[in-house]
Amino acid sequence: MKYILIIGEHSYIGNSYQKWLEQYPENYQIDVVSSRNKAWKQIDFGKYDSVLHTAGIAHVEAKSDMEQLYYKVNRDLTIACCQKAKADGARQFTFLSSIIVYGESKSLDPVIITKDTKPVPNGFYGQSKLEAEEGILPLENENFKVAVIRPPMVYGKGSKGNYPKLAKLACTIPFFPGLENKRSMVHIDNLCECLRLIMDKGEGGIFYPQNKEYVETRELVMQIARVHGKRMYLLNIFNPFICILAKKIKLINKVFGTCVYDKTMSDCFEGNYQVLNFKESIQKTEWR
Repeated sequence: MKYILIIGEHSYIGNSYQKWLEQYPENYQIDVVSSRNKAWKQIDFGKYDSVLHTAGIAHVEAKSDMEQLYYKVNRDLTIACCQKAKADGARQFTFLSSIIVYGESKSLDPVIITKDTKPVPNGFYGQSKLEAEEGILPLENENFKVAVIRPPMVYGKGSKGNYPKLAKLACTIPFFPGLENKRSMVHIDNLCECLRLIMDKGEGGIFYPQNKEYVETRELVMQIARVHGKRMYLLNIFNPFICILAKKIKLINKVFGTCVYDKTMSDCFEGNYQVLNFKESIQKTEWR
């Protein structure tokens, strides 16, 4: 029996992970604590094999007046929780960082991230995540492992961000730009299984989970439309306009740009965490 504490009571990933582990009632005991009102300070972390830290301010259109709050929550809270986990005697601390530590796309130029790519955030969301990593990784020793997870875009039923916006679009319009691109993405089930394997082995280090297949935005929209019984037509006539708009609108780069992890970065487990392929993941996400 492994004892796991999830910090982040209303976290999408935290809640999904708790449900994922409930498939194995004889193997895991899960507790959840809020990061608010300093409730986590009253918990003895020492009785847990692993502490999963999912609390944080999600990546939204951050306003400049929120910058200090991002650092307070995403960096300072993370470091404080990790320090407590080590001091109390927990065996492992797992932190959900983000691919955003490598910076946000500013153009449609392809971005291929390898193990040699150095993180260079270009916003305070990514910078706060990176500084959290830098604050907790040195705390690792033989008796206390620190695992940093840098997932790309996470999607699944109930997820937030760009995926539900594209899903709504796929069910509304009959055509979509045929522009080619590739994105690293990870379905929530694949991410949860990745976390389970990391915690089972008590590993430390930096991990880069992603789906087995890269995702094309146009194929993503078409698959969503198919699940709902709708036809979607790809029109290349829009492509020149997309390229022009990308120079002025950041969202265009997020949707149509190419940004991927080299696949060798994600092949770091003896077990297979990629439990759903791309088509299966869309079906599971969209089925009502």
